[in-house]
Amino acid sequence: METIRNVEINQLHDFRNHPFNVEVNTELCELMKSIEKEGVLVPLLVRTNPYGDGYEVISGHRRKEAATWAGETKVPVVIRELDDDQAVVAMVDSNLHRENLKPSEKAFAYKMKLNAMKHQGKHLDSGALAQVGPKFTDGSQLNEKGNNTSTINSNELLARQVGESVAQIKRYIRLTKLIPKILDMVDDGKIAFTIAVELSYLSENEQYELHAVMDLEQCTPSLSQANRMKRISQSGKLDMDAIYSILEEEKPNQREQIKICASTLEEYFPDDFTPKQKVELIERLVKEWHEKQIKDNGRNR
Repeated sequence: METIRNVEINQLHDFRNHPFNVEVNTELCELMKSIEKEGVLVPLLVRTNPYGDGYEVISGHRRKEAATWAGETKVPVVIRELDDDQAVVAMVDSNLHRENLKPSEKAFAYKMKLNAMKHQGKHLDSGALAQVGPKFTDGSQLNEKGNNTSTINSNELLARQVGESVAQIKRYIRLTKLIPKILDMVDDGKIAFTIAVELSYLSENEQYELHAVMDLEQCTPSLSQANRMKRISQSGKLDMDAIYSILEEEKPNQREQIKICASTLEEYFPDDFTPKQKVELIERLVKEWHEKQIKDNGRNR
């Protein structure tokens, strides 16, 4: 049975291992101003705190923070009695709709919800499903009428719920294997998602060595470099010297490039010249000019 009541803010405790950050930004300030004028209009969702006194916040961490900034001492809450798995699922579902979620937030949220769903599935297999009928190795089972009905596993169910592929969810969960310093770089956009997934296969010690090299050299690996480090790590031969050697290689996007606006040279090319022919002609003319410079310099000595 659910009840709604006003509760002292100091009686509200953040959800344990909550993966979503409450950032002090423009949105939070606007929410604070709204609460100052009208109070908290949408009650927080809480459950009786299983770890001590008061209540554990399942949904409404930003409202709680904004209310505190607004000087409120009490906020309305909906008290719902949920077990740990139900609470995790509700907490994740209430936050995944937020815009601009960081990769780390998605990663830990997907991991927490998937673990909860799998745990719920085990209980279901030993309880409710036992009453329905036996479950077969192909994922099907018999209902109470003896008919074969298909089921899906937790990975597929989560994928459907969040609109991601099973493979993509697995990639996000791989990010939870990254050390905090590298995960922060992913959140800050300094390391691309696909590269971060490859780096997640490095051991914790290897990741700390990699971060030290990146910090010292002020560089990050390309996808091919990350993949090579992953393969060398799997062979047990990745050390700081190998990391230095890989990261010192010049990346294609680090090579100096000269860009010429096509329109500035267009009048000098035949009308039927393709872009490839134009580039080849420019390269040939520059090469001829360079060779002429060498000859002229030789005569002047």
